[in-house]
Amino acid sequence: MDATEAQRPYNVLFLCTGNSARSIIAECVMNREGQGRFKAFSAGSHPRGEVNPFALDLLKRTNFDVSGLRSKSWHEFAEPGAPELDFVFTVCDDAAGEECPYWPGQPMSAHWGMEDPAAFQGSDTEKALAFADTMRGLTNRISIFVSLPLKTIDKLSLQRRLDEIGKAHPSAA
Repeated sequence: MDATEAQRPYNVLFLCTGNSARSIIAECVMNREGQGRFKAFSAGSHPRGEVNPFALDLLKRTNFDVSGLRSKSWHEFAEPGAPELDFVFTVCDDAAGEECPYWPGQPMSAHWGMEDPAAFQGSDTEKALAFADTMRGLTNRISIFVSLPLKTIDKLSLQRRLDEIGKAHPSAA
């Protein structure tokens, strides 16, 4: 690793089919929890074109900057000039089953599947609670991830930990 790579944050891409809720929330949480050591992005295989209003409301209420958020295609991260990715995490089962583009940088990847809060049927209050549960689960997983000793752990052990984080129940990750 050269001096430039040692100084740059780890680039993390969160993927979901629609890129309107789970991956957007994960992007925001990682950028906050990562405290400058990580730079998070999100994208979708079939982006909806807008961020889910319940996700936006939750992020605003929890003091996240939502000004630059947008639903975008994962192809943006496979094009020339895209950030070199260190990690790619799928947060929905559909995206995990799709054939992903080639990611520059040969990132490590894992599946951290979460229930889709946008698919929840119920009152607006119940939907808001579903989004809050999703944020809580993602925050738990991301908090564990950012505490890993990335500079000293070997790749095989790191991959095992990434997979374990995704397999654990989100509330206990």
